[in-house]
Amino acid sequence: MGVVDRRLTVRRPTFGWAFLLPVVLSGCLADNDLLVAETPALPATFAAAAAAHPAEPVREWPRVFGSSELVSLTRSAEAENLDIAAATARIRQADAAAQIASAGLFPQLSGTEDASRALSPGTLRFKDPPFSGSVGNRFSLGLSASYVVDLFGRNRSIAESANLGAEASRFDRDAVAVATVASVANLYLQLLAAQDRLRLAGENIRTAEQVLEAIRARLAVGTATELDVAQQESVLANERASVPALDQTIQQTRNLLAVLVGRTPESMRVIGGSLDRLAIPRVQAGVPSQLLLRRPDIAAAELRLSSEKASVEAARLAFFPTISLTGGVSLESLVLKNLFRPEALAASLAQGLTQPIFSGGSLEGQLEQARGRQVELLQDYRKAILTALSDVENALIAIQQTQSHEKLQLVVVASARRAYQITQVRLREGTIDVVTLLNTQQTLFQAQDQLTQVRLQKFAAYVSLFQALGGGWARDTVVMADGVIPAPWEAGR
Repeated sequence: MGVVDRRLTVRRPTFGWAFLLPVVLSGCLADNDLLVAETPALPATFAAAAAAHPAEPVREWPRVFGSSELVSLTRSAEAENLDIAAATARIRQADAAAQIASAGLFPQLSGTEDASRALSPGTLRFKDPPFSGSVGNRFSLGLSASYVVDLFGRNRSIAESANLGAEASRFDRDAVAVATVASVANLYLQLLAAQDRLRLAGENIRTAEQVLEAIRARLAVGTATELDVAQQESVLANERASVPALDQTIQQTRNLLAVLVGRTPESMRVIGGSLDRLAIPRVQAGVPSQLLLRRPDIAAAELRLSSEKASVEAARLAFFPTISLTGGVSLESLVLKNLFRPEALAASLAQGLTQPIFSGGSLEGQLEQARGRQVELLQDYRKAILTALSDVENALIAIQQTQSHEKLQLVVVASARRAYQITQVRLREGTIDVVTLLNTQQTLFQAQDQLTQVRLQKFAAYVSLFQALGGGWARDTVVMADGVIPAPWEAGR
């Protein structure tokens, strides 16, 4: 799917005054750099996906993680987030701009009222003295109308460009909403991971304290040294030192969440929990062509390209003549009491034609500028599609790799825990040196912390996939400047 390749055919005027068009315009209107806006070749399936079947978008996707608090936060963000509110305000501005641009399609009507009193000098009435001036009144009421005949469709193209731009602003707002919900989800996951790591740090501190007591007991009977005690105290101090940083992460993450949901940090309360309590999402990537209807950023880029196509047409039609009709009706009188008499009626009707002949290159420059802007937006549109495909592929790869990483890390944790349990038994038996105990202890602590971080990366990969697939956003058809294009997989029906 893409912008349809249709050459613009300039309609030749058939009116008697068509000879006013200079022959030189033929060179200006030549469609010598027609753009063929094709989308990049879309693959049949994602390389990292297991299946290639169309899939329905997941509405309100934060639900799939099984956290009611996360769902509540995302709903609050959709309703109160200030970035979304600002994007909504930009829609209002775009609608107003479209309304202004569409005004040229309608007649302009205005009313006038005038009452004046003037002194006329006698020197304008008499050649010789005495000169006596005169005072006169003038009263008038009137209506005036003007209309620019949109013979070649230039005003219609201008209005169409603005309307498509306004529609693109709606998709921009949707893109902001999708990104905001994903940001809330990622921050919430980071909060859960920090809480998990803080709990692990507490458990590790208690374990290190128990080991320290055991080593001190061995020192008392002469089977350990002061160095052994100092080394274990270092392990304990290191675990305690990790707590402030984790507390800081938790508090600052709550504050960041407060901003996303439009609240002050003091009024924000997030309970959190654990990554272990979250459900593993089940999501299908669908087929790549579905992204064209599920990514609001692609939709916005597409409409901007269509909008600029209409702007190019308007710039071309600026070379053609402009016909304007003006008319007015008024009541005029020197005396107020006669203002509404039939004899006070005055009317006028005029028609004018303006044909650009030489503009110093202004019209040509405007056309070239519009063409250059169209080329730029075409590349933006193509890049948006490629970026979307890359986002999905990267998210799928991240899910696969983090799942494998988690399985391997679970093995590491299990092995480290078993080794530590063996060293604890031998410590009580007095058959192990403290260096081996310290090594196995630190290995277990590090493996557990790493497992939490891997789980965070796994859930974050799912969030990235939902965002890459459009965050549940979808539209049924693609509205272009020259009509409605069906969904890519329905084009042959």
